Amino acid sequence: MTLERAILVFAGTMVLISVALTVWVSPLWIWFTVFIGANMIQSAFTGFCPAAMVLARLGFRPAAQAS
Repeated sequence: MTLERAILVFAGTMVLISVALTVWVSPLWIWFTVFIGANMIQSAFTGFCPAAMVLARLGFRPAAQAS
């Protein structure tokens, strides 16, 4: 799995978890969903993604290096 796909899986999983927490635990968990969305937007503009740094250290490689 490439780094880009791993980031998509991670982001999608975090969004689903945050929505589940909002529905079943407390409506205040919506702020976690907002944080995830804001982080995705800032990453698109700046190229800085903490999740990508962690996943790269775990061995995931960008698509250009994967082949």
